[in-house]
Amino acid sequence: MSWHELVRGTVVMMEKQKKVGRWGFRLHEERPFIQPIAVASVSAVFVGLILVMGIMDMKRTEQALIGFIENRGVSLVSVVQRLSQENLDNLVRASKLQEKRVSSPQASDEFSPQKYLVSALVEVGKEVDERWMAKKITEGYLRQYAEEKHVLYIGILDRQGRLLYQNRPLPPEYLPPAMKKGRRPEVTIDLFTQLGELKKIGFLAMKRRDGRGTIIIALDPGGIRFWGMRVAVEKAIHELGGVKTHELAYFLVEDEKGRTLGVAGRRPEKWKGDEIRLREILQGHLRWDSRKVVYLGQEILDMAIPFHLNNKIVGYVRLGLERGAAEAVLAENRRNVIVFISLTIIITLFSMWLLYTNQNKHLAGIVEMERRLEKAERLSALGQLAAGVAHEIRNPLNAISMASQRLMREYVPEQDDRKVEFENLTGVIRDEIRRLNGIIEEFLTFSRSRRLTLTLYPIEEVLQKLVDLMDEEAQTSGVTIKRAWGDGTTVIPMDVDKLRQALLNLIKNAVESISGAGTVTISLDRSRRDRVTIGITDTGCGLTEEEIDKIFNPEYTTKEKGLGLGLSLAHEIIRGHNGEIRVMSKPGQGSRFEIILPREGMVNKKNDLNGR
Repeated sequence: MSWHELVRGTVVMMEKQKKVGRWGFRLHEERPFIQPIAVASVSAVFVGLILVMGIMDMKRTEQALIGFIENRGVSLVSVVQRLSQENLDNLVRASKLQEKRVSSPQASDEFSPQKYLVSALVEVGKEVDERWMAKKITEGYLRQYAEEKHVLYIGILDRQGRLLYQNRPLPPEYLPPAMKKGRRPEVTIDLFTQLGELKKIGFLAMKRRDGRGTIIIALDPGGIRFWGMRVAVEKAIHELGGVKTHELAYFLVEDEKGRTLGVAGRRPEKWKGDEIRLREILQGHLRWDSRKVVYLGQEILDMAIPFHLNNKIVGYVRLGLERGAAEAVLAENRRNVIVFISLTIIITLFSMWLLYTNQNKHLAGIVEMERRLEKAERLSALGQLAAGVAHEIRNPLNAISMASQRLMREYVPEQDDRKVEFENLTGVIRDEIRRLNGIIEEFLTFSRSRRLTLTLYPIEEVLQKLVDLMDEEAQTSGVTIKRAWGDGTTVIPMDVDKLRQALLNLIKNAVESISGAGTVTISLDRSRRDRVTIGITDTGCGLTEEEIDKIFNPEYTTKEKGLGLGLSLAHEIIRGHNGEIRVMSKPGQGSRFEIILPREGMVNKKNDLNGR
């Protein structure tokens, strides 16, 4: 194989390795953008689930509180319903006893609902009397008032018993047959007494104290039933103290026709908005219905519940229960849910940030390992190239060197001017051949430095030989090399030739960094039991942080001549000894290289730098 093919194959291999390295780097570089998106998606789903669970929990709490309020309303209505039924039963029992002219030891209690009925009708008569005394009474007013109070007949008689005003004539269906055939009957108290005995009409006659007249209020069977239920309900509400609690805004009982049977609290003038389904309640299809409304500036729960008497739905109860306490509980629950969700989001975001940071650190380590692997692969390829190039180039280079030497000896021109020019040209050839030989030797040295053979050897002896070797060359450049390690002997495992070469490169680099007079100090620290530290300190130009990061890269050099492999070679050899190189430097203040080597290790074992 020719050296052209060797170089071409090596270059192609290095390019492939470079592409693979770049592809691997690009692959890891994209990962930080892929993984956080996945983590963010999972976190978003997690936060969404917590949010949904929080909303569902708030709804369950609200439903539980509303259910508690509804149960209290149903219990309150059941109490009023039971008391109303008892009052109605007492009223019916009292009416039967009165018809039979029978007295009972419980008459005072049993007739209590009847007293309420009489009192209610007396209030109706008082209002008519006030209008009569104010001379504002008319038959039109009586018709309207009787319809509002759901009574059959209202009549006003003077002191002689003559009819002055009435809302309507008595309907024929309530008159006895004899009265239906004759002339129109005269309205008197005796007439209503006769009608009451026929069990068709109940009446109340109220005579004024001054004797000026009498007011008669008559009820048909439907009116008697309505007023009986009304009195029973009003007495039940009264027995509960008017159903006045700090949680009750109003309590209203109405029959199926919308007539009021009893009311406590301030009755709403008009129902607005989403009306409760009263038809389904009156039909028995709903046990109750409710809605949340604002009433007189308060948040209440408006409820409608069927009202039963005699095991029948005779109407409905409309009550408003304050839900301020429930709203306070709900508000506290909402705050807790919001705080919990906020903390969860903060923890999730912090976890994402922590995961992202750790992942980036991990990926940075992977990228650094890839770079080192790429570097090792390129160095390996470079070593193979060095061996091949050196083998192919050295022979023709030796021939050129021999030819130039013969030219210098045998073909020197006799003319002085041409002789000077000839010597200059041959000197250039000689110098360039020497430089090429240096480059080839540097390649060969770098190629041969891949394997180490460790033996025990005194480190002081290695340093002393290096000082003796470099002292004359350093003095020629005006640089003084100082020895600072004292007496004593420290034996450590090393590949003597490779370690000497690495330290020589570092010392040469320190000498060459000094322009003019200066000092290079070589020290040895044996204070630690597990390691020794070799220090090489110069008073040269120093290095920047960017240069410190690049000086061990085989592709980087600050010299106009050479390949820049010296420090890279030293770094590889020190690593092969399980050691470490530290660099401390500032521009204009010199540099210090510290080579840290272990005192113990496997002796007579070959270490391959490629595998490190």
